[in-house]
Amino acid sequence: MKHLNLTLLFCIIATQIGVAQRQIQQEEIWNGTFRTKVMQSVNSMEKSNQYTRIERIAKDQQEINLYNFETLEKAKTIFSTSAFQNIKSIDTYVFDHKEEQILIGTNSTSIFRRSALADFYLYNPTKNTLVKVADHKIMEPTFSNDGTKIAYAYQNNLYVYDVASQKTQQITNDGKKNHIINGISDWVYEEEFSIVRMFDWNKDGDKLAYVKFDETDVPEYSMDIYGTGLYPTQDKFKYPKAGEKNSLVSIHIFDLKSGKTEKVNLSEFNDFYIPRIKWTNDSKYLSAQVINRHQNDLKIFFIDGTTLDKKLILNEKDKAYVDVNTLTFLDNNDFVWQSERDGYNHLYYYNKEGKLVNQITKGNWEVTNYYGIDAKNKKLYYQSVEEGSIYRGIYSIDLNGKNKQKLSDNLGTNNAIFSPNFQQFINIYSSNKTAPTYTLKNSKSGKVVKEILNNKELENKLVDYNLPTKEFIQIPTVNGLQLNAWVMKPKDFDPSKKYPVFMYQYSGPGSQQVADKWNDSNDYWHAMLTQKGYIVVTVDGRGTGFKGADFKKVTQNQLGRYEVDDQIIAAKYLGTQSYVDTNRIGIWGWSYGGFMSSNVLLQGNDVFKMAIAVAPVINWRYYDSIYTERYMTTPQENAKGYDDNSPITHAEKLKGRYLLIHGTADDNVHVQNAMAMIESLVQKNKDFDWLIYPDKNHGISGGNTRLQLYTKMTNFILNNL
Repeated sequence: MKHLNLTLLFCIIATQIGVAQRQIQQEEIWNGTFRTKVMQSVNSMEKSNQYTRIERIAKDQQEINLYNFETLEKAKTIFSTSAFQNIKSIDTYVFDHKEEQILIGTNSTSIFRRSALADFYLYNPTKNTLVKVADHKIMEPTFSNDGTKIAYAYQNNLYVYDVASQKTQQITNDGKKNHIINGISDWVYEEEFSIVRMFDWNKDGDKLAYVKFDETDVPEYSMDIYGTGLYPTQDKFKYPKAGEKNSLVSIHIFDLKSGKTEKVNLSEFNDFYIPRIKWTNDSKYLSAQVINRHQNDLKIFFIDGTTLDKKLILNEKDKAYVDVNTLTFLDNNDFVWQSERDGYNHLYYYNKEGKLVNQITKGNWEVTNYYGIDAKNKKLYYQSVEEGSIYRGIYSIDLNGKNKQKLSDNLGTNNAIFSPNFQQFINIYSSNKTAPTYTLKNSKSGKVVKEILNNKELENKLVDYNLPTKEFIQIPTVNGLQLNAWVMKPKDFDPSKKYPVFMYQYSGPGSQQVADKWNDSNDYWHAMLTQKGYIVVTVDGRGTGFKGADFKKVTQNQLGRYEVDDQIIAAKYLGTQSYVDTNRIGIWGWSYGGFMSSNVLLQGNDVFKMAIAVAPVINWRYYDSIYTERYMTTPQENAKGYDDNSPITHAEKLKGRYLLIHGTADDNVHVQNAMAMIESLVQKNKDFDWLIYPDKNHGISGGNTRLQLYTKMTNFILNNL
């Protein structure tokens, strides 16, 4: 009897120890406590089987070091800031094609999401010389193929710097802020086509092609910048909203020998985009992608750089929209292209005349990343979701579509950096339970050669926190469709109790939040909420990605309909679980997720008790042309689609608690959205909370901003859910 009591007591103590948790503090989420170790700025070297990376040696010293891919041994230090006082930190670096010179960027100043100005220095490792390319900050400096010249942008014009003479030639002269941009994308191209540099050298280095943006007639958006002065200032920039005028774009080719610039004739097109230009491996031909404003008809041309004659090489059409991809050329100018034409994103092989040779990958799954081709062995390497849409694996396959081989071992998320000769690759692996691990693998067999870096130290640190793990489940919706979801429960979860549920989602077209990978900052915050007794759930509804084109494109012309339905359906499904308190279900999201959480609270006012919307789109009429029209066409064509699912339309339905958050300097989703929602709710005499961050952009960060923001949200949840 005594033995039984001792055993029972031991079990009780063991159970208590098992659920003991060190409480996550908000400060820890944002001060780097949970930061993972990474390999920073890894670049494969084309001329040798090596790679370079930036490493911090001391607080005030950084190095660019060269490593051997086969042994992982450090070969040498190529550059050190300790030797040159002009460079305090290395923000970016790039080698010329011969790998004999390096452009090093420092003192960077961000412009928008992807663009920046920086001081750039040209470093010659052999001569140990450092020369500043310009006496002011510049954008996107790019070597010519032979390394003798550097093209760059400055104040909306293009320049060419001659390495030998150290002289600079101005190529364009008409650049003017908010009017003409040469060789650099305008705001909406940068944001939605994910591109900044819109100029490119041909292989011989005697021609420079670029796109000119005439944004003179594009409507202007202005933001008050409050700063610390007595009077605010104002920032004005061109921002084409849905249905408004876009930049007029054109392609130009500058001939360095003659000094002349010629314009490519695109007069057969009207109201179009040029999302990509790229010289082919034949120095004579420039490839250019032209897509109509609806973005459902993409044409790829090869343009003769001398005669400017153009030939249609490929025409991709879709009833909804065509995703823009970058062409990958083989040595003979054949190319690899990605397409959803069979219902899933796959790789296709074309010859240089634009004739389809064969479809390389096939199946009811999607290619999620294409790493390149080993031209010698005609073998391609890619990442896909073949093991399930929440996972990522690494594969190889022959150019003819045969001999597919899986190269990653562990189920979760695998990324890769391949050696220049494709004999080895660095596999970056993580999962919900495993922090990022870097290993060197053999490209033929996928076998591990050596571990490079792991995050065991972080994993050991997290033992005391006893974090909850994500349970990956599927939630049924209409017509038998299953939605990917994860559930995070308190570690002392008791199925006989009732718990409040807090949902998180993004839900934008082609996005994904339910993936088996390591934690981000939101995951730690959600884990903290489970320590306070909440169940946290994320559901990827219809319209999200990696489950085929039909699943993704069902939301076409009616953003906010099916996605909202699915979150409400998911909440109702969760409410059928015995451990869920149906009177305490909340939701939050950022950007598109804020649009969603606002709509869900209003349209599902009998299901949701509260919602938080951070930087939300409130009306798609206020958002940019390229993104919005890709999924909605224009407001002039689809007014009902724009208005039916705007939160403003449903403001009268507000019952639960609502917190609206926005930054005044959000160049992406303008604070105008929040102001429109506030005014609508005020006129409906609705009680709600709102928080405005002066001079903060779409990320709402800097200093203690994130800490204060998430503390505010935490308190709102505790008080209202």
